[in-house]
Amino acid sequence: MVDIVSEAVRSRMMASIRGKNTKPEMTVRQFLHSKGFRYRLHVRSLPGCPDLVLPKYRLVIFVHGCFWHQHAGCRYATTPDQNSEKWQLKFAQNIERDRRNMDQLRANGWRVIVVWECSVRTAGSIASLDSLVDMILGNR
Repeated sequence: MVDIVSEAVRSRMMASIRGKNTKPEMTVRQFLHSKGFRYRLHVRSLPGCPDLVLPKYRLVIFVHGCFWHQHAGCRYATTPDQNSEKWQLKFAQNIERDRRNMDQLRANGWRVIVVWECSVRTAGSIASLDSLVDMILGNR
């Protein structure tokens, strides 16, 4: 009985995780808007439905969660102990899908930037967001 309850609890927790308008995404959006950048949100016609699209710069930005997209070397990129084989398969599929979408975008002439959740959540996030502006403008 305990396994059924824990599966139900886990399922409810996972269902409550948002894919859009997350806190890291909102932080990036507010920062870019304050710097005068204008963008479109979640353009479904582009591969991977990027979080932010800056058509003027032919640029897309993905704001990736370190857990779901398994940010290499990040302390937030953990694997749950229960059913770890299933989770590792899920993470591998996510990584492969991300790579495929980014390759398609680049082949269609888009520049791709990935902003990781941990870079926005740390104390040095303003510096990393300032470097994002440099990348958008092509100064990097």
